[in-house]
Amino acid sequence: MTTNSTVLANVALPQFDVPFTTVTDIPAAERDALRDEIKQLLRAQDAVLVAHYYTEPALQALADETGGHVSDSLDMARFGHEHQASTLVVAGVRFMGETAKILNPEKRVLMPDLHAECSLDLGCPIDRFAAFCDEHANRTVVVYANTSAAVKARADWMVTSGSAEAVIMHLSDRGEKILWAPDRYLGEYIQQKTGADMLLWPGSCVVHEEFKARELHELVQAHPGAEILAHPESPPSVLELADYIGSTTGIIQAARRSKARELIVATDRGLFHKIREVVPDKILLEAPTAGHGATCSSCAHCPWMAMNDLRKLAATLRAGNNEITVAPAIATRAVVPIKRLLDFSKQHQTRIYGANDA
Repeated sequence: MTTNSTVLANVALPQFDVPFTTVTDIPAAERDALRDEIKQLLRAQDAVLVAHYYTEPALQALADETGGHVSDSLDMARFGHEHQASTLVVAGVRFMGETAKILNPEKRVLMPDLHAECSLDLGCPIDRFAAFCDEHANRTVVVYANTSAAVKARADWMVTSGSAEAVIMHLSDRGEKILWAPDRYLGEYIQQKTGADMLLWPGSCVVHEEFKARELHELVQAHPGAEILAHPESPPSVLELADYIGSTTGIIQAARRSKARELIVATDRGLFHKIREVVPDKILLEAPTAGHGATCSSCAHCPWMAMNDLRKLAATLRAGNNEITVAPAIATRAVVPIKRLLDFSKQHQTRIYGANDA
């Protein structure tokens, strides 16, 4: 295939503070009491809990136990749309709550902490992004799910890491040039796979960007036979070493298929909870995020995801606060690219949920 070159946009990204957060170690007795209280509150408020793969294991387990759902951001919103509950409680980051609200405008959507953000979302503010789109009006605007409702409202398509290759190939086959945002590494990976003409917004995930290829190579040498499973938000030097590249769901499925005894996983370590459920006999190793001389070998956990915990979840349900709202004018436009992806997914399931991803 003859490939077009990927062009990285010359855009000055805004500065933002990354919070320093740690997972709170809640005493066992309090944890059990909180779990019982949350279960009662969910039933009393006709609510269902949906949690992202990157949240702490206690929240994921609680979602499963109460008839909720643990998945990626789009599937969380889709589950909420199909569920009869009148209230959705989203354990994740703000754009996930917004997506759930956009797809479920009639439902109340709550989150444990409204300050739980995403570096990709924060690094793509609507004012700068809209101006950038206006400068390249001849391009089809495709945005990753990790964006605000306002950015989605400016887009033609929304994609996930699992659907991006199929959607971009579809658009490229129609002769369309792509304006892609916000993750540059995922964009570069998709461009290499499809050969599409893509202009990339220069954003990145603060977790995946920190994976180190040199140290990853050394880890593989120390664990011969281990397979590397990587998320495409990781830098190209890391992806070059990977045995499998795919979405969160895809990584879980790849772990199930793998014959290796040891798996090195290059994504947020929150995913380990679900991987261990699928392959409890395998040894999971975190891909390194720190170079030589650093005080930790891996810090692969989103600080905003870490803001979600049992205490905050219980407090939100007690008070009924931390409700997500999306302006109707924005929601009306933002739902278009989201539903476009959902419709495309139904029509092209083989391409999206094939052997290489999910």
